Amino acid sequence: MKVEKFPDRIIEIDQNQYLYFGGTAYLGLPTNKNFQDLVVQNILKWGTTYGSSRTANIQLTAYDAGETFLASHIGSESAVTVSSGMLAGKLVLEKLKTETDFFFHLNEIHSAIQIENSFPVFINEKLNDRLLDSKPEKITILTDGVPSFQTKSVDLSFLKKISKSKEITLVIDESHSLGIVNEDGSGIYASIEFPIKRKILVSSLGKAFGLTGGVIASDSEFIAGIKEIETFTSAAGMNPAFVQTIYDAKEIYKIQHKKLKDNLSYIDSILIKNNDILFDRNYPLIYLLSNDLVEKLKQEKIIIASFKYTKDAEPLNRIVITANHLKEDLDKLVGLLNDFNSQF
Repeated sequence: MKVEKFPDRIIEIDQNQYLYFGGTAYLGLPTNKNFQDLVVQNILKWGTTYGSSRTANIQLTAYDAGETFLASHIGSESAVTVSSGMLAGKLVLEKLKTETDFFFHLNEIHSAIQIENSFPVFINEKLNDRLLDSKPEKITILTDGVPSFQTKSVDLSFLKKISKSKEITLVIDESHSLGIVNEDGSGIYASIEFPIKRKILVSSLGKAFGLTGGVIASDSEFIAGIKEIETFTSAAGMNPAFVQTIYDAKEIYKIQHKKLKDNLSYIDSILIKNNDILFDRNYPLIYLLSNDLVEKLKQEKIIIASFKYTKDAEPLNRIVITANHLKEDLDKLVGLLNDFNSQF
């Protein structure tokens, strides 16, 4: 389905209007007038793009403002922006390849943090024996902040069971948790207090934060090392107008995050829980296991996200709640979900 206008809470297809519960604009920022005004003001000041290396002799203060805010918001010592979340992940892996003996991954992680020859953390629901032996090794564990098909933050309690002989670096992709979960949408990073050497956040800023770009957050030493990688120094940075907007929009983020939380609380109060519908009041996705329900929603003029991550995979059916959805939108959606549930 092709559309000719950004799909907010309403999407127009073939001159018909549908309620839209898809995309990743969790805070509803791409169509938020106050947010748009900030973006326009900063484009007028910083231009439409800046195609120079971040290490050039001319340094833009926009990066200082946005990255200082992001570090504070995330709860890290330091942060650096790049042009995409995918590049953020690949830069981190490029650096860690020279510092890691073995990589391990949780579940089906996003391709931004996938690396060849990585081992699964769990085998047949048991912790990999390689993590339990006494051999001294430097290991890196790769995980999404909220795993696919899940509505809760990743459970990292297994870190306490890993052999003390392992020096652990944790890389967590927060593209679908930063701006959403925890206080004011600060994400998961600051709450991770397990016995590890280093934790590293990578994230797209094109989801909740509404701007094309990515961020890496960690301790100051690691971020300084990222800035020395040739892939970073030879690439243009994130659009400086967008980075400045991240700082300028800090109050808008709070307002929109509260609207999102209010919407989720309202859904929780009226939705009849069912095993075919996965929902948690702290997360803006509702997963549907029934393809019949997806078609039923479309017949009732509601479009949700339904797609295949890989060619041979089952369709991923998910309802995306944003800060912009109105109570009447939620009433119609949940009413249909409840009606469908009552038939079984």
